[in-house]
Amino acid sequence: MTLISSVFATAFRLASFFFLRVIPSPILQSAIPALLSLYLLSTSFTTKPARSNFNPLAAVIFSLRTPSRFIRWTNIAINSILLLAFVDFCASPYFDHASDVIFSRIGAVSDSSAKILIRYPNLNETIQVVWRESKPNAAWNKGATLNLSEENDWVDTVTLSGLWPSTNYEYALAGANSSLLAYSDSPLQFRTFPDPHLPGGTHFRFLASSCILPNFPYAPLQRRRIRGFDLLAEYLFPSSSDSVMGTAESSNDTEAFSSNNQDVSTSLPASFLLFLGDFIYADVPLYFGNTKESYRRLYRRNYQSSSFRKIYEKLPMFHTYDDHEIINNFSGASNDSTQPYPSASDAFQIYNANGNPSPPPSTKSLSHVPYYYDFRYGDVAFFVMDTRRYRSFPTESSEEKTMLGEDQLIRLLDWLGKANSTATFKFIVSSVPFTSLWGHDAQYDSWAGFVNEKQTLLNAMHSVPNVFVITGDRHEFATIEFAAPAESGFTVTEFSTSPLSMFYIPIYHTLRMQSIETFTRTQTQPIVEEAPSVVADVPTPEATPVPSPEEEAVPQSDELPPHSELVDQPEIETVTEEIPRERVIKYIPEGNYKWSSIEIDTRNPQLPTLKLEVVIDGKPSYQYQFVGTPVKLQGSTALGAFVSTNVKDILKKIGLQPAKWF
Repeated sequence: MTLISSVFATAFRLASFFFLRVIPSPILQSAIPALLSLYLLSTSFTTKPARSNFNPLAAVIFSLRTPSRFIRWTNIAINSILLLAFVDFCASPYFDHASDVIFSRIGAVSDSSAKILIRYPNLNETIQVVWRESKPNAAWNKGATLNLSEENDWVDTVTLSGLWPSTNYEYALAGANSSLLAYSDSPLQFRTFPDPHLPGGTHFRFLASSCILPNFPYAPLQRRRIRGFDLLAEYLFPSSSDSVMGTAESSNDTEAFSSNNQDVSTSLPASFLLFLGDFIYADVPLYFGNTKESYRRLYRRNYQSSSFRKIYEKLPMFHTYDDHEIINNFSGASNDSTQPYPSASDAFQIYNANGNPSPPPSTKSLSHVPYYYDFRYGDVAFFVMDTRRYRSFPTESSEEKTMLGEDQLIRLLDWLGKANSTATFKFIVSSVPFTSLWGHDAQYDSWAGFVNEKQTLLNAMHSVPNVFVITGDRHEFATIEFAAPAESGFTVTEFSTSPLSMFYIPIYHTLRMQSIETFTRTQTQPIVEEAPSVVADVPTPEATPVPSPEEEAVPQSDELPPHSELVDQPEIETVTEEIPRERVIKYIPEGNYKWSSIEIDTRNPQLPTLKLEVVIDGKPSYQYQFVGTPVKLQGSTALGAFVSTNVKDILKKIGLQPAKWF
C-alpha cells in the first residue's frame, strides 16, 4: 500500500504541474482531485511502518513514508501548495469579477473616423468624449455623450467622425461641467489611417495573434497578469523610446526591418492589432455556465489586466471571435438561439464587436447584425470573417457543409473582386487555419472540414494577386503556401500565429509538411547544353598582342559584322512536375507567447513588398519577405489629402466638415 500511495502522490504532482504550466486540459482538471483523493485514501489504509533506511531526496520526490518528521511535513507542504495553486487557478475567473474596472480603448480607425469603447460603472454623472488634434494649443471638440447603463454592463461605444486622414489625435473623458475626469491620467492618442483613394502607396506595420488566458503558465499571486501583452508592450513601446506614437513618415526602411535577433522593436510604429479570436476561454479551466454574467465577467477580467491596458490604451484593435468565446469547437448553424451563443454573443458584442468597423449598409436587410466586416489601410484591404456563427454542424455531409453561410461567402467573393483593382495587398482573416495540414481536431474544426467551400475560395484567391490569409487558433506558428494549379494563377500564402499568451504543446505536433494531394503542372523551358571543355594555351603577358585602335573599334550600327553568323535558337523541352497543393514554408511550434509583425510598403508600385517578423517569447525568431505583383489601381479623387493644415483649420472654424467632401 505504501508503493500505491507513492504512485498516486507522484501522479498528482505531475498532473498538477502539467495542468498549471503546460496545458490546462479538462482531463487533467478532473484527474487532479481524483488522484489527491486516492493518495489520501491509500495513505490512511497504510499500516506498514515507515522504513528506517531511505533516500531523503527520493522520499521528497515520490512522497514516500519515512520516520523523518521534517520530510513528512515537506511532502505535506508540497502537496498543499499544489492543491492551493490548482484551486486558485480554477476559481479566479469566478471570484475575480472585476465589476469595478474602468477603461477606454481605441477600436476601429479609418481615414475619417475612430471608434472609442468606454466602461465607466456606477457614475452618477453625464460623461462626454472630447477630442482634438495632437498639437500645441489645440482646442477640445465635444464628442458624443455616453449612454452607460447596467443593461450593457456600463459599456458604450462612440464614433468620432469628421477626422482628417493620417493625422494624430487625442481624446479624453469629460464630466457635465466639461472638466476632464480622473481617468485617464493623460489624454489617449491615436492616428487616423491614410486616405484609401490617394495614389502614392503606403508604408505601415500591423500585428496579428490570438488566444490569451490570464496567468498561464500559472505563477503565484499573478492572477491578473497576461504575460504575452507585457512582452508585446516591451516590443512596441520600449522604455528607451522617446515617443509612444511616432509617425510613419519618420520611419527608415533599414531600421524598420532587421534580421538580427535583438530584443527590441522596429522603428516603424504599429498601426493596429488584429486579434484573431479566443480572447476569453469560457470553458478553461472551468465552465461557469451560459448566463450573460458568466461571459461578461471574463471580458472584464481581461480588460482589468494591467498587462493588457498597456496595449489597448495605445493601439487600435480589430477583433473577431473563435470557439472559446462561446464554447469549445462551437458551430452555430445560422441559428442564434443555439446555446450558449446568445449569452456569449452578448458579451462579445458589448466588449469587442461594437468597437469593430460598422457593417456595410447593404447588411441592414439581414435579420441580425453580422460580425464579419472589411476595412482599408491606404491601398491595402482586409476582410475579417465570422467562422462560428454560420458554420454547419460537424455531422452534416461534407458536400453541404459551410463555414461562412451563403450571405457571407457572397460578400467575401464580391469584396475580393473589387479589391482586385483597388488594393495592392489583400488580407483575408480567419480565426481558424485555412490549411488542411494540421491534424487532430483541426481536421473537422478548421477549413479542412469544409472542402467544397474552401476550394471555392481558393479558386477565387488564385485569380487575384497578392492575397494572404491570416489565421490563429493552433497555438503554433506556420507559413503555408497554396500553389496555383494554372501557370496564370497566383500563389496564396497563409500566416498562422498563436498563442499570444497561452499554452503550447512541446512534444505532440500534428502539422504535416505538405499535402498528399498534388497537381500536375506542365511548362516549357529551353534545353541547356553543357559546352565541351577546351584546354587552351594561355599566352604569357609578354606574348599578348596589343590591339590597334582600329582593331578595338566596335560596330555602332545595328548591322551584324560582315563575317558574323546567326546564333541558333535553343531547343525547347516540355517539363511535367508534381506539385503539392499545400506546403509548409516555416513551422515553429514552440513558445507560449507569439505574434506576427507584418510590414507593408507599396510606395514603389513596381515592387510592393511584405515583410514578416515572427516574435516568440519576446524575441524575433523568423523573417520572411515577399515582393508582390504590381497592381494597376483605379484612379483617385482624394483631393482632401492635398489641403494644407491651415486651410483645414479655417474650414473647421466656420463649421464645415471637409472630410466628408473628398
